[in-house]
Parts: sequence; C-alpha cells; structure tokens
Amino acid sequence: MKELALQWSCAGESQLGILSPAASESSSDLGVLIVVGGPQYRVGSHRQFTLLARDIAAAGHVCLRFDVRGMGDSGGAARSFEALDDDLLTAIDELQRHAPQVRRIVLWGLCDGASAALLYLQRRGDARVAGLVLVNPWVRSVLSQARTQVKHYYLQRLRQREFWAKLFSGRVALGAIGELLGALKRAFGPGARSAATVDAHLPYQARMAAAWQAFPGRILLLLSGEDYTAKEFLDHATQDPAWANALQRPGLDRQDCPGMDHTFSGPGGKALAARHTCAWLERLAAGS
Repeated sequence: MKELALQWSCAGESQLGILSPAASESSSDLGVLIVVGGPQYRVGSHRQFTLLARDIAAAGHVCLRFDVRGMGDSGGAARSFEALDDDLLTAIDELQRHAPQVRRIVLWGLCDGASAALLYLQRRGDARVAGLVLVNPWVRSVLSQARTQVKHYYLQRLRQREFWAKLFSGRVALGAIGELLGALKRAFGPGARSAATVDAHLPYQARMAAAWQAFPGRILLLLSGEDYTAKEFLDHATQDPAWANALQRPGLDRQDCPGMDHTFSGPGGKALAARHTCAWLERLAAGS
C-alpha cells in the first residue's frame, strides 16, 4: 500500500497528515478523517490510528490521519478540543483535493476527538459529512465525574467482602472513606441539583447534544466496557434532558465492547475496533 504525506496551511500554520492509501488506489466515494483526541498526534496510542487507517484503506476507503495545530508535526499553539473547527475544515478540504472521487466524509473520533467532531458539525454544519464514528465520547463535568465514581467504582467496592475486611482491620485509610463521602456529596448533596442544571447547559455538552440530535447522517457509537469515560457518557446521555432519546435515534448503530479499555489497547482491541468500523463503513457505502 502506498501512503502519501501531506502538508497544508490552516490559518497561517502548517499542518501535516498521512493519506492512506494514495488516492489512485481507491475508487470509493467515502473518505475517513481520523480526529485525534487528547494530547496525541496522528500515530495514536500503541499505533492505534496508524493501524486503523491502514485497515480502512485495505477495506477500500481513503483515510487521512493528521496532526491538529500545536501537536505532532503541525505548527501553531496547542488548543482545546473545543477549538478545532478550522483544523477539521482544512483537513477535509485537503483530503478531497488529493482524492477528488470522495464526496462523503466520515469523521472518526476517540474521546474528545469524538466531541470535537460533534462540535464541528454543530457550528459548521458541513454537508459533506455523511457519517460519524464516535468512540468513548468525552462529556466530563464535575457532577458527571462524581456520579460515575459513585456508581461504577465506590458502589462496586462496597459490595466486595475484601473492602469490608480491610475496613474493619484498619487497612483502609480514613482518607478513602473521606473520598467516598465527598463524591456522594458532589453527586447527590444539596448542591447537586443546581449543579445538574448548570452542567446540562455547559456550552460543549449542550452543543454536542444539539449536533447529535440534528445530524441527518449515520452514527456508529463504540463504547469500551472497562472505560469510565464511556460509562460517564452513557450516564450523561440517559439523564441529561438535552440528550433525550439520543441513544434511540434513527441511524444509530451502537456497539458495546466488553473488556476493552479507553483506547482498545488490550489483546485484539485494535482489531475489534477496526472490524466494527470497516463493517459499518461497508454498510454506509452500500446505503444500508
């Protein structure tokens, strides 16, 4: 497979990406843009994005993985996932410039890369985007973090005999008990209701929900079974009014991945994420 290194300008700063495969090797009208989340560059944790891009290319679709400004080999200052609109816009333009047969774009994002994809659509409404692959989307707030900790960590600990044995033998520090009480207060205490009202209208979560609800294309949602970010997203999406019925929306394909961590780093993890992605792309390409 031939891959092509690309360099282009975004708001006066240099950006670099890798196109897989070279456009002449694909006739598909679908192109995939990998939106890198967190403080990472185009290779990804444990070469996750490099291998994913090559799997997508082997399935017959052009895929571009790139460094947003301030990361990897791209210039400029680092910026928040809430401020990547220009980066995504110029990357899509560059993908189509080198692969003119591509008419439909799929944004593939992990963690706050998934959040950035939704925020881009909410603000730019790019009609070229026909599909989204959202992997463990980021919706973190103080309230959601506290509730996730209580529900998925502390309550499980309280059910374990080992915890109580350590508590009564004095091997559980008082600080751990204090952490539990603090999390309970943040999640369900007197200020929780007002915090919920504020969090429901935090700019980025609310705008993510608006984009999710309004998007006319198809969505693949990949959720790792052992990831607290995924659990936090599910809790938020089922409790926040802005996300009402979001998980039942038409055109949503949800794949739960038991045993997987945040970046699918475990045995077979990268291959599993790639299989789900490529199978979904095949259905999207076929219009089913």
